[in-house]
Amino acid sequence: MRLLLVEDDVALGEGIHQALSREGYTVDWVKDGASALHALLSEVFDLAILDLGLPRLDGLEVLRRLRESGSSLPMLILTARDATEDRIAGLDAGADDYLIKPFDLSELKARLRALLRRSAGRARVMIEHAGIRLDPTTQQVSYKDDPVALTPKEYQLLYELLSPPGRVMTRERLMQLLYGWNEEAESNTLEVHIHHLRKKFSSDLIRTVRGVGYLVEDRQ
Repeated sequence: MRLLLVEDDVALGEGIHQALSREGYTVDWVKDGASALHALLSEVFDLAILDLGLPRLDGLEVLRRLRESGSSLPMLILTARDATEDRIAGLDAGADDYLIKPFDLSELKARLRALLRRSAGRARVMIEHAGIRLDPTTQQVSYKDDPVALTPKEYQLLYELLSPPGRVMTRERLMQLLYGWNEEAESNTLEVHIHHLRKKFSSDLIRTVRGVGYLVEDRQ
């Protein structure tokens, strides 16, 4: 799960970045609205956390322009603007959720999980598919009732392929979702992760779509 954090308060941004990175998210961080809009329009993310009072371009304008581009990326506004009219303006501009500073990190994490679940079209917290049970809250995974140990990147890759299954994910998109700006990956890294997931679950769990990418069939 790759997130874009847009926050100009360095201390707060570092705290959120560290906390979400420890949760297994790939987090890229920008500190102004213009950089945020450029990143959102040119790269792939699962979700964005957006402050409103930003230098160079206000957060509401970032949100408006993103929605005008046709993007439906889940957006959580994280701001000190707590007036009712500010919340209404944020939601009307296209935000999916609105959290007021100061906030509790556990609530932020829960809201992120809810937004990601909603964007994947899932009503339930638990992801279940072809004998696999994946719990995004605890990041515990089992296969046919036996626990399966995954590396953080293997977990992220499995989550992306199952959210939801039935989509062909290109290699480029998966690499963008798994690796942020400050992470380097070898050219065959994705294929290695795919190989490991097939060994840990089933050889036919992930199908290679030649010349395109990878697919987990939408079947139970």
